[in-house]
Amino acid sequence: MLENIPTQSTLTELLGQPLFEVWQKLCSAIDEKYEMERLWNTGGKKWTYEYKYRRGGKTLCCLYAKSNCIGFMIIFGKDERAKFEDIRDTLSHAVCRQYDEAKTYHDGKWVMFEPTNTDEFEDYIKLLSIKRKPNRK
Repeated sequence: MLENIPTQSTLTELLGQPLFEVWQKLCSAIDEKYEMERLWNTGGKKWTYEYKYRRGGKTLCCLYAKSNCIGFMIIFGKDERAKFEDIRDTLSHAVCRQYDEAKTYHDGKWVMFEPTNTDEFEDYIKLLSIKRKPNRK
């Protein structure tokens, strides 16, 4: 667990103002649809921070922050991969490409997006709804 939760200014400094705004908008888009536990953590070797959305011990997605870069990860289990194929033609080419190029591990397909703007957010929300139906009206 991270003891020093980053302040807005820490994150702004790390990401840069334009990406910090993207980060905030992505969090808002998720918060609008999902009532979740939100946990800050250190980001391991590659990232400075991890911000995880969980509920009932299950992770919905994680956001990652490092210098001038945001990561947004969704892990798709076997059943969720089948559901992805069902909605593939409603998603952007870029999102599908990220998905196709992602590595599949024994516990699922780990798809990491690195958003630089809000263009794919609608698709991200569709992807999240594969994992869990939104629980906010």
